[in-house]
Amino acid sequence: MTPSQSGRFEGDSWDPASSVGATATMVAASRALASQGPDPLLDDPLADPLVRAVGSTPFIRLIDGEVNLDDDPALNRRTRLEQMAVRTRFFDNFFVTATDGGIRQAVILASGLDTRAYRLPWPAGTVVYEIDQPLVIDFKTSTLAGLGANPTAERRTVSIDLREDWPTALRQQGFDVNKPTAWSAEGLLPYLPPEAQDRLFDDIAALSAPGTQFATEHISDPNAFSEEGVQRISERWRRAGFDLNAADLFYQGERSIVIDYLTGHGWQVTAHPAPELYQRNGFTFPEGDALAWLRDMSYVCATLR
Repeated sequence: MTPSQSGRFEGDSWDPASSVGATATMVAASRALASQGPDPLLDDPLADPLVRAVGSTPFIRLIDGEVNLDDDPALNRRTRLEQMAVRTRFFDNFFVTATDGGIRQAVILASGLDTRAYRLPWPAGTVVYEIDQPLVIDFKTSTLAGLGANPTAERRTVSIDLREDWPTALRQQGFDVNKPTAWSAEGLLPYLPPEAQDRLFDDIAALSAPGTQFATEHISDPNAFSEEGVQRISERWRRAGFDLNAADLFYQGERSIVIDYLTGHGWQVTAHPAPELYQRNGFTFPEGDALAWLRDMSYVCATLR
């Protein structure tokens, strides 16, 4: 099986080997790589078997070390693994800090092959909701059950597209709008139409009690997902052996600035620039124009006032 797609359209769906689902497997493959070796940058033992279960040859070759991209400043092993470590640690720490502060309800939007419900030290009584496409949810749930993996919190799945009425589906699974929540939207926003991004933020706020926390990313460069920028992403994916066209996956067009929109809608926002988080994690930020987009990126944590 190879990752494939044929462009986005209203109501399109996917599994972990196709379209947007293949990018979730790509992320899981990077987590698997970062968890390898005597001095791993991450500890995600479930990422490797999940990627293998998807069955996409390029991803398996990647985690088996059969793909050498060290001549590419944006794709070499060190750059990829440190980038994934920074990203994963940020969202891990977000949830740990939120629950240490007393929050007992978490929602992972577009959860993909995320394994946090299985590997984070959730306090007793925590409920973790995972929202994603039905085929993605079913695949991960059945695969991890087959591996004998057990969630470390009460895990409740919501099988629905985020372009549909997911708030109603979430409430039907027992979500309590009167309790503060820890929300994450990791690597999600470019895959939503601009108006759907605003609607997502509005829905989160409408479902959230005061003290709710929200983590996502913000890329300040308005050209990051321009036609030229998306073409560069596609070229890198092809070099890695992935038959994916980013132009068919990302929604382009002018969209709200994440930090400004959240600030204007009742959130107190803290932005952590990627270079700052690299330094905090003991990494040297990579130089070169190929990673200019990353230099302009911030990881965002917001609290609802």
